[in-house]
Amino acid sequence: MPESSARQGAPIAGYLLLFSGMALVGTYVALSKPLTAVFPVFLLAWLRFGLAALVMLPWLRNARAARPHARALFLQSFFGNFLFSICMLWGLSLTSASAAGVILASLPAVVALLGWLLLRERLGARVWGAVALATAGVALLSVARGPSPTGVGGASVMGNLLVFGCVVCEAVYVIIGKRLTASLSALRISALINAVGLVLMTPLGLWQAIGFDFAAVGAGHWLLLAFYAVSASVLSTWLWLSGLQRVPASHSGVFTIAMPLAATAVGVGLLGERVGWAHGVALTLACAGLALIASAARGRERAAS
Repeated sequence: MPESSARQGAPIAGYLLLFSGMALVGTYVALSKPLTAVFPVFLLAWLRFGLAALVMLPWLRNARAARPHARALFLQSFFGNFLFSICMLWGLSLTSASAAGVILASLPAVVALLGWLLLRERLGARVWGAVALATAGVALLSVARGPSPTGVGGASVMGNLLVFGCVVCEAVYVIIGKRLTASLSALRISALINAVGLVLMTPLGLWQAIGFDFAAVGAGHWLLLAFYAVSASVLSTWLWLSGLQRVPASHSGVFTIAMPLAATAVGVGLLGERVGWAHGVALTLACAGLALIASAARGRERAAS
């Protein structure tokens, strides 16, 4: 293969990996909704951490080397795994998977806002515009009248707010991870915080496991649980990091649009959800916000070069 073709192929492969990673996130978020109808939230989260811990055992070796980062790892797991899982699964039990996917698209804007609040990072006009668009999209989904999965409109609003809470938790996870990735590999970080999440969730998981009829759970739901655990802890991380190795990090933000697109597609195509005008407008606002975030990042990259 000519050298020029190889240079052109690497970014394309990177873009496909980034898109696949975010699409997988949207898919497992949407497909975890049927699991909330079968498992109680704490038990479901506990089983997810336990299955993922078995898969990630190779990255838990030599855990003593991570002791200097114990506090940061605990905080990252507390927000990014423990609280994130509770907010996401509880929220999905009250709102639709497609609405949750659109709300998750506000993550880049929330990360930028927390970076301004906690790290004193400067935000330009385009990033502030993205924050405004993300806020408008979440507010629109919460106030617009539409079909509620529980039959109660207020429950849908609460579900949307819980999903947005998990976005805030994930943003804290990202902010803390900026420092940890300088010393530990991403998969090692994922394995360690998953283990911490398992410890934190064990008391609540055991409480809900007592008296739960595991024999009543069908094989399809067990397979779906395994897919959720492995996708959330291993596959999506690997796809995203592999993509970042091939393209500049500043180009990656726009590919998070795959997350709401995949969640909406799964919600409508597999779960039989209906989407209304509010979903379409909120998704459009999310796309515009992501474009602003991506253009601002490319502008900073050009200014630095």
